[in-house]
Amino acid sequence: MSVGDYLSGIFGNSPVKPMQQHMEKVFACVSELTPLFEGVIANDMKKVAKVQKAIATLEGEADDLKKQIRLQLPSGMFMPVSRRDLLEILTMQDMIANTAKDIAGTIIGRKMTLPDKIAKDYLAFVQRCIDACGQAQVAINELDELVETGFRGHEVKIVKKIISKLDKIEGNTDKLQVKIRQKLFDIEKDLPPVDVMFLYKIIDLTGDVADRSQKVGSRLQLLLAR
Repeated sequence: MSVGDYLSGIFGNSPVKPMQQHMEKVFACVSELTPLFEGVIANDMKKVAKVQKAIATLEGEADDLKKQIRLQLPSGMFMPVSRRDLLEILTMQDMIANTAKDIAGTIIGRKMTLPDKIAKDYLAFVQRCIDACGQAQVAINELDELVETGFRGHEVKIVKKIISKLDKIEGNTDKLQVKIRQKLFDIEKDLPPVDVMFLYKIIDLTGDVADRSQKVGSRLQLLLAR
């Protein structure tokens, strides 16, 4: 079954179901960052290359879904959320997968390694960023319930709690990012300057996974406030 046929079959049941399928693919893509960085830390470039290909494949699949959703999302839907709102959320979701792809591509392109001093903290940082994406997925999975209830009632309280937890996770990633940047700053004089530059870039991109996941929640929060 083609992606188009698949989406045609589920749009009739739920206009937001394809959004949830897309976010599921995004989360699968981001989840590969843990084995990616485990390979980087172990200096196992074969593993890194394998995971990078998996991330690229998942990001490509998410991109295909995004394109089909944009083409097939009905423009005349009568529901509490507009087509424009759904497409904005879709774009934010897509940016999360794009970031994971950028991280993997930069690492494989530069054959990057992580200094031992930041390796342990970095895996914890990556996991919390993945947690943020997972929490954004939890929020998106409530979107059909929100639509059915007209963005009113008990369901709104449930989603607000989900978004609040997402905000806390993202705040945690900010603290971990500051800690890692400080540790890198302490040793950067002992590393090649170009390597240091790309390490800071990877740190920022990893943090972007959590930041962009939070933006998905923030966009939902705006819908709740209407």
